[in-house]
Amino acid sequence: MNAPLNMTVTASLVDLSDDRLARRIEEFVSEERGSLFHLPQWLKAAERASGHRASGFITEQMGAITGWVPLTEVRSLLFGQALVSSGFGVGGGILAESDDAARVLARAVENYAQIYGFASAEMRGGPVPPGWKAVSDKHCGFARDLAQDDEAELLAIPRKARAEVRKGLKNGLEVRIGRSSQDIAAHFAVYSESVRNLGTPVFPKRLFRAMLDAFPESSDILTVVQDGVPISSVLSFYHNGAVLPFWGGGKHCSRDARANELMYYELMLHARRMGMSSFDFGRSKTDSGPYRFKKNWGFDPEPLTYSTWTAPGEEARDIDPTSDAYASKIAVWKKLPLAVANRLGPLIARDLA
Repeated sequence: MNAPLNMTVTASLVDLSDDRLARRIEEFVSEERGSLFHLPQWLKAAERASGHRASGFITEQMGAITGWVPLTEVRSLLFGQALVSSGFGVGGGILAESDDAARVLARAVENYAQIYGFASAEMRGGPVPPGWKAVSDKHCGFARDLAQDDEAELLAIPRKARAEVRKGLKNGLEVRIGRSSQDIAAHFAVYSESVRNLGTPVFPKRLFRAMLDAFPESSDILTVVQDGVPISSVLSFYHNGAVLPFWGGGKHCSRDARANELMYYELMLHARRMGMSSFDFGRSKTDSGPYRFKKNWGFDPEPLTYSTWTAPGEEARDIDPTSDAYASKIAVWKKLPLAVANRLGPLIARDLA
C-alpha cells in the first residue's frame, strides 16, 4: 500500500448509521453545492433497496469536513465487485475543498478496494484522480432554466416538439401528482413496461419507495392517465433549485397520445410552482434515442466525465447496455412477457447500482 500524500490531511471511513455524522456530511454537501447523489440519504436508501452497503470516506482538518466521497459497495455474482460513487445515481464522485483532500480521498478508495477485494472503482463526476481513466464520450447531461410562466414554458420548447405537446394537451389526458402507494404502483406498472420494451431489467419497486421515503419533501411522482389507465409516469427529485426527472417512461400507447411530451411539460410547470428555477433532464447515452429526444426539446448536451480505477490484474465491471456483450441479452429481454420480466428484473437490476 502507498503512504498518504499529505500527512496533514487524513481520510476516515464513515459509518452512515451515525446520524450526527450523516448530518455533518449533509451540511458539507449543501455548503459545497454537491449533487443529490452525494447525500447520505441517497446512499442509505440505495442500501435498503439493494442490500449493497453504503459507505464512504471523509477528510477533516481541525474538526471540519474538507472532503467527501460517497460509496456504494457492489458485490455481485453477475457483475463483479466494485465501489461506485454513487450507487443508482448519475452523479457523485469526490467532493473536496482542495486538491490535497481530493487526492487523499482517491487514495483511500484505492486502498480500500484492494484490501476488501473490489476489482474496480467508479466516480460519476467530480475531479479525475491521478492514475484513473477518464471517460467523457459515453454520456451527456441536459439542463436549462425554467421559463417565467406556463405560456413562456411552452414557447421555450422548439416548434416541432411544441406541436407534440399541444396535441397531448388536446387529448383529454389526466395528470396526477402524488407519493402514495397507488402512485408508486402506477409508476411501476408504466416504468417496468417501458424498460422491458428497451430490453433492460426494471429496478425493484422497493428502490422507488425507499427514495421517496428518504426525500419526503423533495420527491414525487407525476403520472399521465388515459381513460383511467396510467400510460406515462416519472419519479422526480427537487435539489439545489432544479427538478430532476429521474425514473420515467411510457407504455406503447403513450406515443399516440403524446403522453410523454405532456408529462415533461406538466412537470416543468409543477416544478416552477414548487419554486424550482431549472430543469435537469438528466443524462443520456451519446447519440441515443433519449439523447435526440432531449435535443429536440431545446436542451444542449454537455458531455459528462466519469472516471474509473481498476485494481492490478483485475478487470473493471461492464454494465454498459450498449456494449456488444449485452446485445443478444437485450434482444431476448425485449421478448419476455411483462410478468416474467417484472419477476426476474429486480433480482438483476439491484446489482446495476
